[in-house]
Amino acid sequence: MQQVLISLSSFGAAETRRHGQLYFAQLARAAGADGFEVRGELLVDAQRELPALAAAGLGAALVYSSPEGLWRSDGTLDDAALARALEATRTLGAPRLKMSIGGFTAASASGFAELAQALRTAGTELVIENDQTVAAGTLPALQAFFAAAASAGVPLGMTFDMGNWHWLGECPQEAARACAGHVRYVHCKGVQRQPGKWVAVPLAESAAPWRAVLRQMPASVPWAIEYPLAGDDLLAVTREQVDLLRTIANAPGAAA
Repeated sequence: MQQVLISLSSFGAAETRRHGQLYFAQLARAAGADGFEVRGELLVDAQRELPALAAAGLGAALVYSSPEGLWRSDGTLDDAALARALEATRTLGAPRLKMSIGGFTAASASGFAELAQALRTAGTELVIENDQTVAAGTLPALQAFFAAAASAGVPLGMTFDMGNWHWLGECPQEAARACAGHVRYVHCKGVQRQPGKWVAVPLAESAAPWRAVLRQMPASVPWAIEYPLAGDDLLAVTREQVDLLRTIANAPGAAA
């Protein structure tokens, strides 16, 4: 059965910081989500919040999202950022860590051995996300990265963010065809074009062909809501969106 998670950023940065991620994690579970993604950039007091989230997340699918890139702007592995992310993931009790590649270049491959050793020691799965930067979010950049990782004997999975491609003028369907073999986790996100910018919206309001993208994703990888969840009855809104994703996932031909 398809796991449906909720990225806790979906409840809005200001509200999430004000109430705390534990509040929204509990709401996500009450709405029927299988788990949640904790956002490092929205932690107000990580030393207090992460253990509390770990206790609340028993039996849930958990992901820790680090806001830091794996490689520095000079192309060297950011071992300090990696260590911080792995420690937060361990404290949370999450098996999966999400990061972007940051400043990775063709000259960065020497960092793969250190990265692989750190992941082995931590027992953590790292999934690389396409973010909204040219260096770490375009198809050529990510294809080069995954090819270099495979060549170094460090095969890594991918978090496929359906919406982020639009911010960089990329085609999400082309990206889905090219990246499907790497995908281990999907960020479900609708998009609309507003004057001068793209914005994230619920799937039903999206101007993008999101069903075609989801059909190209591997079967049974977790899907996470990462679009705005808001309303007077937030629990009902959230439950409705969780049920929608499950319905889509269970439809014939939903995923390859």
